[in-house]
Amino acid sequence: MIVAGVGCRKGAGAAEIEAAIAAALARAGLAADALDLIATSAAKGGEPGIIGAAFALGIPLVAVPPVDLKAANLRTLTHSERVVALTGVNSVAEAAALAAAGPTARLMAPRIAVGPATCALADTGGAP
Repeated sequence: MIVAGVGCRKGAGAAEIEAAIAAALARAGLAADALDLIATSAAKGGEPGIIGAAFALGIPLVAVPPVDLKAANLRTLTHSERVVALTGVNSVAEAAALAAAGPTARLMAPRIAVGPATCALADTGGAP
C-alpha cells in the first residue's frame, strides 16, 4: 500500500496539494493510480485544500493523531525547523505517511515541497 503524507500552509488550495502529490509520485516513478491513501496530521485534517485534493483524486484521507506522528518522527528523513516549532515533528508529510502506513513502513520519497504544500510517500512493504 502506498500512502501520500501531506502537509501545507494554512489555506493551500486543492490544486496545490494535488501538485505536491503528483510531484512526489513522479519522483518515485509511480503512476497516480498507485496511490492508496492520503494522510495528514489531525491538525490539518480539516484543511479544505487537503480534503478537496483527496476528493478530486478519489483517494481516502486519514487524519493522524499527534501521538502517532511523534511515534513515526524517528523514521523521518528531512527536518524543517519551522515545522518542528509548530508541530513537534521534523516533517508532517513524512511522519503522516509513515504513521498511516504502519510501523514497518519505509519512505519511498522523502518530503518534496511544491509551493505551500509538501508530500512524502511511504510504502507498507506489502502489509495491508
